[in-house]
Amino acid sequence: MRPPFRFPEDLITLQSTWQQTYAVLAQAPAGAGTTALRRRLIALSGTLCTHPYWANPTAWRAGGVELRRAARTRTSVPADGEAAA
Repeated sequence: MRPPFRFPEDLITLQSTWQQTYAVLAQAPAGAGTTALRRRLIALSGTLCTHPYWANPTAWRAGGVELRRAARTRTSVPADGEAAA
């Protein structure tokens, strides 16, 4: 069994923000002026990909899916003593 991933809190927050931005963009009607959302998504993608956590070349392949799961879980189920983001 593989050990659980331990992501930095700022990386989880960044991924959560990316997912929320993507969801808003996906729900926007065509022609609704989504340029700002698309630009934000591009900027967040760049920041995600260049985060120091991914300095190891195999880290993204091994942990990308787990990061998305951790971000999704964090926003949908608050931990003890934490408010949902």
